[in-house]
Amino acid sequence: MGSLRVHIIHVGNMVNKGTQALLKSDVFILREILGEDIILSVSTTDVSRVKRLNLSFNAVLPPLVDIPYEKADFYAKRLGFTRADLLYKVFAAGSLILMFFQVLLSAFSAFLEKLGLRGIYRARVLEYMKNADVVISYSDENFKESASLLPLNVYWILTWWSMLLSRTWDVLTSRFLGKRVVMFPNSVGPFRTWLGVLLAKIALNMCNFILVREPISFKVVNSLGITSPKLLTSDTALLFDKKRAVNFNPPLRPVIGVSPGIYAQSLSKEKVNRYINEHARALDKMIKECGFFVVFLPHYISGFQFDDLEISKLILTRMKNKRYAQIVESSSVEEFKSILDSMDIVVSSKMHPAVLAVSGHIPTLCIAYDQKQTGFFLRLGLKECVVSIREFSYELLLSKIKYVWEKKEEIRAVLRQRVPNLQQEIKETIKFALLSSINAKG
Repeated sequence: MGSLRVHIIHVGNMVNKGTQALLKSDVFILREILGEDIILSVSTTDVSRVKRLNLSFNAVLPPLVDIPYEKADFYAKRLGFTRADLLYKVFAAGSLILMFFQVLLSAFSAFLEKLGLRGIYRARVLEYMKNADVVISYSDENFKESASLLPLNVYWILTWWSMLLSRTWDVLTSRFLGKRVVMFPNSVGPFRTWLGVLLAKIALNMCNFILVREPISFKVVNSLGITSPKLLTSDTALLFDKKRAVNFNPPLRPVIGVSPGIYAQSLSKEKVNRYINEHARALDKMIKECGFFVVFLPHYISGFQFDDLEISKLILTRMKNKRYAQIVESSSVEEFKSILDSMDIVVSSKMHPAVLAVSGHIPTLCIAYDQKQTGFFLRLGLKECVVSIREFSYELLLSKIKYVWEKKEEIRAVLRQRVPNLQQEIKETIKFALLSSINAKG
């Protein structure tokens, strides 16, 4: 018997350090379970950056169907326009129309591939799917239709629909080619429209195993009536190994790491301004009362308006005690994780800075915009370490930061107990689903 072949689908943009951590963790656990000699291939919307990660993929390929906002972002960067420009909307609309032609072309090509002929469209992607022993829907949030604690608008409705269509089509095509599909630990839902529910039901019922990373999403999957085997586990990034530590020595102690951020085009200008001002006020107060040094750790630096770096700069600009704060731009997820591990406490508005921090047993406050965050902290037994973006205020943020600081040793003790248990559970759950699918016949 030769080396096992695994094809990974649904991999997103590597500018997001959480996306990097998830992919590296998925590859780590696949090699640990199936052996170092497995043949890995991947479909991703970010081919060039995935190649630069040097993860020994046999092939790095595009998805069968492109996601419109990803294509529009690509051309915006290349041609020098912004998301607010008319040209951006033209590229996004054109890519949305192109999706349907890509579905037709890939359907015809998959039919040819099944007959033993070479497809006329993205033939290499179909070839690797067909030859795989198992197809993995990579760990993340591949099936949802909104962030549960944020308002929905036309931009995000179309964005979520296009992502759901692309991801559903990958699963359908894999199954058409006779492959078994395992969904690695994901958050699922919420869903706001009948189309979102329909696409999710089609895709999830086609999966041979569904691994869900937190209890709120597990309830969503059950409410959809999905018949595929469902297993509750936790976030794969808890397994992320930074390998070599990067020395980071802040000029003062104690130090609070802050990973701020907002969803693009999800909040009004007034709410964005409030988010920035309340952070600045709360951090100034903690500097004055507790002697903190503040380190901003932007985790998603896209170059577009209100990315994590810009939000960090805006908060710093509005702080009175700027000399007790700095912004650190990490060059890799390994460096990012090392710096997080050197913090005394962390405040994060994004999912994976929080996950990477608690994996190092760092007391963490999460400003949650979605159920994936609240559900994750619920599994840790730390629901008091969460602030909903809907309830966000200076007073609440300040009181929660003080709570985490005052309870830091108790929180650290909880993390030292819970995190190893969750890490072991993730490994055992993935191993069971993976080997069951590979060993199954038909």
